[in-house]
Amino acid sequence: MYRAPLKDLRFNMHELIGESALQACPAYAEFSLDLADAVLEEAGKFAETVLDPLYKSGDRDGARWTPDGVIGAPGFKAAYQQFVDGGWASLRASPEHGGQGVPYVIGTAVEELWAASNLSFKLCPMLTQGAVEAIEQYGTDEQKHLYLAKMVSGEWTGTMNLTEPQAGSDLAAIRTRAQPEGAHYRLFGQKIFITYGDHDFTPNTIHLVLARIDGAPAGVKGISMFIVPKLLVNADGSLGERNDVQSISIEHKLGIHASPTCVMAYGQKQGAIGYLVGEANRGLEYMFVMMNAARLSVGLEGYAVADRAYQQAAEWARTRVQGKPPVPGVNAPAPIIHHPDVKRMLLTMKSQIEALRAVAMYASLQLDLGARHPDAAIKAAAQARGDLLIPVVKACSTEAGIELSSLGVQIHGGMGFVEETGAAQPYRDVRITTIYEGTTAIQSNDFIGRKLARDRGAAMSALIADMRSELAAIAPVGAADVAAAVNESKTATLEAIDALEAAAKSVLVAYAQGPERALAVSVPALRLAGYVIGGWLLTKSAAIAARKLDESGADVDFLRGKLASARFYAGHILPQAHALSRVVSVGAASVLETDAAVV
Repeated sequence: MYRAPLKDLRFNMHELIGESALQACPAYAEFSLDLADAVLEEAGKFAETVLDPLYKSGDRDGARWTPDGVIGAPGFKAAYQQFVDGGWASLRASPEHGGQGVPYVIGTAVEELWAASNLSFKLCPMLTQGAVEAIEQYGTDEQKHLYLAKMVSGEWTGTMNLTEPQAGSDLAAIRTRAQPEGAHYRLFGQKIFITYGDHDFTPNTIHLVLARIDGAPAGVKGISMFIVPKLLVNADGSLGERNDVQSISIEHKLGIHASPTCVMAYGQKQGAIGYLVGEANRGLEYMFVMMNAARLSVGLEGYAVADRAYQQAAEWARTRVQGKPPVPGVNAPAPIIHHPDVKRMLLTMKSQIEALRAVAMYASLQLDLGARHPDAAIKAAAQARGDLLIPVVKACSTEAGIELSSLGVQIHGGMGFVEETGAAQPYRDVRITTIYEGTTAIQSNDFIGRKLARDRGAAMSALIADMRSELAAIAPVGAADVAAAVNESKTATLEAIDALEAAAKSVLVAYAQGPERALAVSVPALRLAGYVIGGWLLTKSAAIAARKLDESGADVDFLRGKLASARFYAGHILPQAHALSRVVSVGAASVLETDAAVV
């Protein structure tokens, strides 16, 4: 049974972020930490009591395709209505269109709870939020008036339609075409892998579709974006006739069975009516609005699902008696949590989940400041840092999600490999996260080409400088073991920062010699950044925990847990930074000089 990690979320909100960070933005002045706590408390209850009970049954029963439309897994439609009635659909949306306008960082914390308790469910509101943001930014006043209020409320949902059978990551190859017809277009084509392309939760779905207007330039420069409703919307907002868009099948997948992944057919008859968003031939640019939001959201899915796997594995380890642990003082069979390697695996999960959660929330704060801070310089710097961190969150959290969920299976032993215990489901569900919304390779290429090379490493250098200065200011306090844990974490992180700086410089030199030289080692470079930034935030957390241990009413077990996470991370995770830095420095040649025929 999943339990919302409210203590750690509150620790990050209160201690790592703090009230002043958000309230520096007038738009967020009303969002106190007390309000954030209240939101998280209610979100935790919804996750535990409504979404989590549907987790296993959704996996077992799944969504079902019929000629009349896709039917959601049992209980999901009712859960979605509760979600809407509770106001959760409108949490992050602009108040201008009926949203609550909560800061990004609070939205990230809440989304983690949806992802961990029921990843299949979480994907529906995630796609809608992305569609809302794209229409808000690029739609006409009429489009905003017709669609946004009902999408924001959750009465209607939204999708993102990019992929085609011959066009996955290479969107230049899309063939869906759009024929002009008066004030609208008629679309003809097929899209695949469309999450919640059809369902029975709501009467209408607003599809955002990439297509080529007849006569448009070849490649990505000829792609436009269209609003294509499932049901046409009349001028007064009422629903009209069915549009020529249809789900013709759903995929049978490794995981997320309750999330219908649809094959969508546009224009099987007279053509699907679509409305151009923004300017013609700028659709890919607009779609990146959705994709950026989705990439951070998918990133948090990685550590969220890993946390679910960790909770289950820890409970199993505390109750599963197997053998006598080879440790002093234990002379009889005992729960496997006392076995050193089981404890190592659990600490590997715990420490990385906490690190990745902190990185995602920190990145979300930067996006908040980048969007709302009144000081132009601070706003620009925060936006640059947030942009730098999005591929880090997306790639590193999802790759870790797979690795850590696999450890959850391992801790269960043979019982982890059978469906009876449920340990396999997080592992199956999380596997998609390194693929959809841009693979790890795509995130790494973005990190190197757009985030490091474009500004010659300025944003990364600024982050490195801040990390060093903040760590230098940490003075260990408390008992000897407490001070030692903070010192270990601080020293290891500073050394890892040196490795990151060297790797970043190496990447920039390689990129200038030829982009392929940097891209050959882009994934190791990105993972190196994730490990180091996570170590920095864990060290800060450990220093805070050390100070708070002496406070009256301190939650000693939780605070000592933060110290244990930082110390373990310093000894077991951060040493990988040095190996990855060397890979980045010397590893390109062994990739580029190997003939594809021998691979």
